[in-house]
Amino acid sequence: MIWIDYLIFILYMLGILWIGYYHFRRNKTEDDYYVGGRNVPPTALGLSIVATDVGGGFSIGLGGVGFLMGLSGTWLLFTGLLGAWLCAVFIIPRIKGPDLENKMLTYPDFLRHRFDNRVALLAALISGGGYLLFTGSQILAGAKLASETAFRQAPFGMDPFTFSLYVMGFIIVVYTVMGGIKAVIYTDFAQWIILLAGLIFLAIPLALREVGGFAGLRATLPEGFFNLSPGAIGAGEGSGWVTFINWMVTIVPIWLVGMTLYQRMYAAKGVKEARKAWIIAGVFEYPIMAFMGVTLGMCARAMYPELTAADAERGLPMLINEVLPIGITGVVVAAYFSAIMSTADSCLVASSGNLTNDLLQRYVCKKLSSKAVMRLSQAVTLLLGVVAISFAGMFQTVLDSILYAYAFLVSGLFIPTLAAFFWPRATSSGALAGMLAGGGLTVGLIAFKVSLPLGLDPVVFGMLLSAVALMVVSLVLPEKTATSNETA
Repeated sequence: MIWIDYLIFILYMLGILWIGYYHFRRNKTEDDYYVGGRNVPPTALGLSIVATDVGGGFSIGLGGVGFLMGLSGTWLLFTGLLGAWLCAVFIIPRIKGPDLENKMLTYPDFLRHRFDNRVALLAALISGGGYLLFTGSQILAGAKLASETAFRQAPFGMDPFTFSLYVMGFIIVVYTVMGGIKAVIYTDFAQWIILLAGLIFLAIPLALREVGGFAGLRATLPEGFFNLSPGAIGAGEGSGWVTFINWMVTIVPIWLVGMTLYQRMYAAKGVKEARKAWIIAGVFEYPIMAFMGVTLGMCARAMYPELTAADAERGLPMLINEVLPIGITGVVVAAYFSAIMSTADSCLVASSGNLTNDLLQRYVCKKLSSKAVMRLSQAVTLLLGVVAISFAGMFQTVLDSILYAYAFLVSGLFIPTLAAFFWPRATSSGALAGMLAGGGLTVGLIAFKVSLPLGLDPVVFGMLLSAVALMVVSLVLPEKTATSNETA
């Protein structure tokens, strides 16, 4: 990057910050801050979902997957298409009724409506912690991109990656404290269009030209890189199917328990609008973003074969910095930074919502005015942002941090949430048992690095134990609960 790229990058980021500040000044209530006044258009909502789910973290991570395994890595985002479709068909029609009736703000609000305060409290703790990990993963993604593009030479003798980590963390936290969910959604909408245009019309064509087109790519990379079968994921020889199953089990359920997704369900005007948004999101995740991200990762592998597997996620930022022409680099880099910010601010707002709405307002600060709640939300967001920066330094790869966060959320929350929607006999005690058993087992297996049969993810075993615990306790300790039809 040269001075004109830096100028474009700075102006772009200042524009995004101004949009956040503009919406910050217009936010008057909790509904504005957390669910956008419940009237966000489907197209903006759909692209915001993609920006939040894929964002910079999966964009950088997906480039690393393409670098390591080629086209079979696209199955990582097939989980997004499947999750979005399942949510549109089975979940949205069942959540909008209770939402419009009870003015829900968070995912635990639904569990409180279906079960009780105990279940909602535990869900808030799990969700809030998981989304802090998500935020950390996005800060890590931003630091990796910045250290290979904007800050290849850091001031004050600092290491470029460390300097980038603090700079990206500062920008993300300040922007998030200023804005609410409506600012997030509309900036996501604009940023994602710019990012897609930059990748489709500039980054991919120029990268392919650099490596000699598809013919040059085929001649440079191993033949297995062009195998689309799930069996070709990773090392192949059957292990790919295990990875495919692990991705499905770990990622698809997040569409049923993701706080950021519930906020967007609540932000839609009605069922029809929400379904349209989710269909848009699914198609943009797979095949559009899946194949673009992996293709760029494959081009990076052809251009930088000297990079090791541990440095795979550096390939895409290096490619962007070296292949794009002067003036364009600043735009695409800024768009990637914005995509990272779009996920980070959504996750940070989600975690803040859990702590503010589901914990502090219900158990500590019960009689605050709307303005005081807004200020409390900002203070909580700032505090959690600082914690998220510390989390960012705990992982070596963006993808690892995302998958750890998914595991933390899914193993404890997926089965109780599924039961809340579809099993009338599920009880509050059963839901609590399922959360504690599933989440506890998964965290224990990960913490102690237990070797598992067939190479399956710890989430598989956590979810199985969660299901058993929920069913047994619900049947042994029955109680009067709302039926699934009543929650529809």
